[in-house]
Amino acid sequence: MKHSLYYILLPLFLLFCLPATPAMAKEHNAEESVDVKSIVFGHIGDSYEWHIVDWNEKAISVPLPVIVYSKTSGWNVFLSSRLEENHGTYNGFYIAPEGSKYEGKIVERNKAGEETRPFDISITKVVFSLMLNSIILICIILGVARWYKKRQQGAMAPGGFVGLMEMTIMMVNDDIIKTSIGPNYKKFAPYLLTAFFFILINNFMGLIPFFPGGANITGNIAITCVLSLCTFIAINCFATKDYWKDIFWPDVPVWLKIPVPLMPFVELLGVFIKPFALMIRLFANMLSGHMAILVLTCLIFIAAKMGVVLQGSLTIASVFFSIFMNALELLVAFIQAYVFTMLSAVFIGLAQEKHSEE
Repeated sequence: MKHSLYYILLPLFLLFCLPATPAMAKEHNAEESVDVKSIVFGHIGDSYEWHIVDWNEKAISVPLPVIVYSKTSGWNVFLSSRLEENHGTYNGFYIAPEGSKYEGKIVERNKAGEETRPFDISITKVVFSLMLNSIILICIILGVARWYKKRQQGAMAPGGFVGLMEMTIMMVNDDIIKTSIGPNYKKFAPYLLTAFFFILINNFMGLIPFFPGGANITGNIAITCVLSLCTFIAINCFATKDYWKDIFWPDVPVWLKIPVPLMPFVELLGVFIKPFALMIRLFANMLSGHMAILVLTCLIFIAAKMGVVLQGSLTIASVFFSIFMNALELLVAFIQAYVFTMLSAVFIGLAQEKHSEE
């Protein structure tokens, strides 16, 4: 997946040099139709290798480890490059073709000849990028902590990157966590600060156009699902008795609670809707931004068969729209981390409220 500068530099290059490069359109010429769907979903999807660029009609990729367990052959560990070296098949495993039930996933065939899915814990592009970004985040936080550890008492305020980190941490802690949760905020500050910086660094890394950036981490619903599940646990496992009382016996007329528990059912449903909304909000916003940039870039290839005038005008328009969308994505990357942390803090704060006694 190639974002950000890729989408700015590629249209500028194509403005002067057409036909398109094979990295984006696989040698599309003026007589070929552009399959926008396959281009977009091919770039935002996960894979068993990390495609970097096409050079002289040859794909340059970083192979990733495939780790699967088969009921017939047991554990199998090999690099994804083995599949290409053996014409797409290795030890009976292959990647399911388009239109298959398991499209894009490692599969095998059982004794009956049916396509089955082995237990798969492979290090895919998203998993590798997730691990790498987490290591980068740990190094950043430990580096800042080391600076403060060496700092002498009464020294001047930090500048540069450490100063930026201090300002961001204080903003999130004081303006979001402390004000939303209340006196009990210190218990939840480590998780919420981690969630904020985790989302932020993955959003920013997704905008880098070259390896090891460009993976669609926060645009993957499995990642946002785990994040919202952590918020769900923080809300409900540390909630007060008043929180649960308001769910199962809310302060409404009795006829709304018995004999039909209408309001308790609505309140209980809200317990699961809150984290679900967090999951969908982050996933949809980040995914839609990446897709919009890809579609705008594809306008260049679509215009290649419409004549010189339309080709030139649409290419120029695509360049400016791509620049605008990339600038907007930088802002959205921060806003989505901020919004997820803020809503999580608000939901946790609502579960910490205690009713004052009359």
